[in-house]
Amino acid sequence: MVDTTYNLNGGFKPAMKRFADLSGPDFFPTPPWATFALIDNEKFSGDIWECACGDGAMCRVLKQTGQPVRSSDLYDRGYGETGVNFLEAAQRADNIVTNPPYNCAEGFVANGLKLANRKFALLLRLAFLEGVNRANTIFSLTPPARVWVFSERITFYPSGVDPKGSGTTAYAWFVWDRDAPAGTELKWFKPGYKATFA
Repeated sequence: MVDTTYNLNGGFKPAMKRFADLSGPDFFPTPPWATFALIDNEKFSGDIWECACGDGAMCRVLKQTGQPVRSSDLYDRGYGETGVNFLEAAQRADNIVTNPPYNCAEGFVANGLKLANRKFALLLRLAFLEGVNRANTIFSLTPPARVWVFSERITFYPSGVDPKGSGTTAYAWFVWDRDAPAGTELKWFKPGYKATFA
């Protein structure tokens, strides 16, 4: 069931603040164009694990890299292996790419850095760059190699809702790369992905 607070002027508004997915009911699939932007600018070698795969929206795009893709999720969204809690996982992968539940983002970073042999990419709010705790831990100790900022806004809609309106939150791909030199590059995706791959 869709939360009635999403109803705005007779239509459902996009997610301005995503809910914590504690019991599984709140689900916001990733628009395919957001993943196309990543794979068009980041090359992946070896297998890719999408560890919060939802209904497979991101996985279907990742498969276009030609690399093997493993799909898992804590909840059953009708796609991939279910019941897999990434925060407790120990299985490694060459690359890990996902859009994590935001209440668990820091935990995903901590475990993803342990389990990814090559690249680890998270789709997060740009505001993830802020915060004293993250400044003292993630960004001072293990900063990403690249932060890819979207020039076009991503709009996340609850599953099953007709897309109407647009979001107000800025997002970016945070990419950790074991082969990259020290330091963090700030990059921007060129406009046009939304129209090309929507």
